[in-house]
Amino acid sequence: MSSRLRLFPLNAVLFPGSVLNLHVFEPRYKQMIRECTESGESFGVVLIREGREAGDPSVEPHQVGTIAEIVEVTPLPFGRFYLSTIGRRRFRIQSIASRDPYLTVEVDLLPDPNADGPQVDELKENVRAAFLEYLDLLAKFTGEPQAIDLPDAATAFSYAVADSLHVADSVKQRLLEAHGTKQRLRLELGFLRRLLPQMVTLLERRDAERKARAERGEDDPHRTEQERYFGKYFSLN
Repeated sequence: MSSRLRLFPLNAVLFPGSVLNLHVFEPRYKQMIRECTESGESFGVVLIREGREAGDPSVEPHQVGTIAEIVEVTPLPFGRFYLSTIGRRRFRIQSIASRDPYLTVEVDLLPDPNADGPQVDELKENVRAAFLEYLDLLAKFTGEPQAIDLPDAATAFSYAVADSLHVADSVKQRLLEAHGTKQRLRLELGFLRRLLPQMVTLLERRDAERKARAERGEDDPHRTEQERYFGKYFSLN
């Protein structure tokens, strides 16, 4: 059964169980948050497919998003808000009901099947091993420990891994849209198995360049190694 949902399109993907903090300043979304808090309702977050993040009434969202439950609202001058939310259920947009003053859509809530069983358990452990290796390599690039709490339940685990990966939003959207926990874990394992050898190669290249610069007596440029070798995201498009 479909239901109506206020929509906040963003250049970001929200996963169930993940935290999203927002600075709300655009008039239509200030109105939306006031209405949500007064009625005790949540709103939907969805990645923008076409259009600008704020002030574009013709923005086109992806079809699958996540309900954002409002946890805390901090009022600011001029009617602005700092907003803390947590992702809950996924939904699929069935139709757009209104664009004025903000997007309102008819949605169906999505189940997350294939959440248990021997195959899922095996996939989860394979993803866990690859993801821990990924975090170890990431720590070597950044020089900072990468500690992330991973839930035991397979579905929550799959969302936590997806949220933590440094990949493009288009890849995260694919993970959000996966039909069930098993498919999401398989996608994550595939991403990680392709990404890890690339990270090892880049780490070896970085270390070789550092050694060569040291032998030449050159100073290391002042920029983060992660941004230098990977850019903002590890993109697997």
